[in-house]
Amino acid sequence: MADRRLRWGVLSTANIAREKWIPGVRRSPEGRGEVVAIASRDGRLAETVATDLGIARAHGSYEALLADAEVEAVYIPLPNHRHLEWTIAAARAGKHVLCEKPLALTSADAERMVAACEEAEVALMEAFMYRLHPQWQRTVAIVQGGGVGEPRVVQSLFSYFNVDPGNIRNQAEAGGGALMDIGCYAISLARLVFGGEPRRALGLIDPDPHFATDRLTAGVLDFGGRSSSFTVSTQLQPYQRVHVLGTEGRIELEIPFNAPPDRACRIWHQRGERSDEIAFDVCDQYTIEGDAFSQAILDDTPVPTPLDDAVANMRVIDAVFASARTGAWVELT
Repeated sequence: MADRRLRWGVLSTANIAREKWIPGVRRSPEGRGEVVAIASRDGRLAETVATDLGIARAHGSYEALLADAEVEAVYIPLPNHRHLEWTIAAARAGKHVLCEKPLALTSADAERMVAACEEAEVALMEAFMYRLHPQWQRTVAIVQGGGVGEPRVVQSLFSYFNVDPGNIRNQAEAGGGALMDIGCYAISLARLVFGGEPRRALGLIDPDPHFATDRLTAGVLDFGGRSSSFTVSTQLQPYQRVHVLGTEGRIELEIPFNAPPDRACRIWHQRGERSDEIAFDVCDQYTIEGDAFSQAILDDTPVPTPLDDAVANMRVIDAVFASARTGAWVELT
């Protein structure tokens, strides 16, 4: 039916769900998805959030939401260390899964998640919403169309300042730290731009003496004649930027990661002596992500980002961590 919508459940009342993802799904003019349930381990909190957001049903446990027959797909914005457990549980309950990035704590865990979803014949996608934003679609199109000549260098910088010990980003046991939280973006986009996998990785980490997380991580990825370098930090001035440089041009993205839903984004494309500013209409990348995933399920077509991409990204993250421990390059096969 033309008005068919995918029925979503949200596994947690996390800020990103309340403030970003749920409003994004509801902002869609296409309305391909509908949030029908939300769960928390605190039943009262689930009810409060459901009332505030106008969600029909609140569940006092994650298990109860997965047992809800009205829920067809779940969005998992839980802390990183809980992605494995609840993705597998959702798959076994027959629910499709959109799981926040990074998909897991390790590539081995990511492979277990993939296997569980494939066995249950449900879809799984890592929630890298940035990839679906028009500014990244255009960037990749420019690169693939020869707009920078041969792409040779990708440089990324992403930082914010957060020293709250109660924040999961500062809890090592929950998979916190700069590389897992935001470095995963820098790795993902380099692979996206170059259209391939790095041969080896080098990592440098500055650990926080209290949190035992990486408060600053720098990395270099060798793509064989092409390189990507990045610096990410949880304790620097908030800033983000991406540069793509080729033999004949360059692209600069002003707000490459958390593009705002209420104002336009822009990139700069320079080729030779000509430089163009490219502006994009206001849009919400969470809306685009929710619609794209929902449409894929409704149409029984592949989700926008394939599972092997999520596993491959985790393998590079593993390699950067391993390199930081040894001080040497780590080969990737």
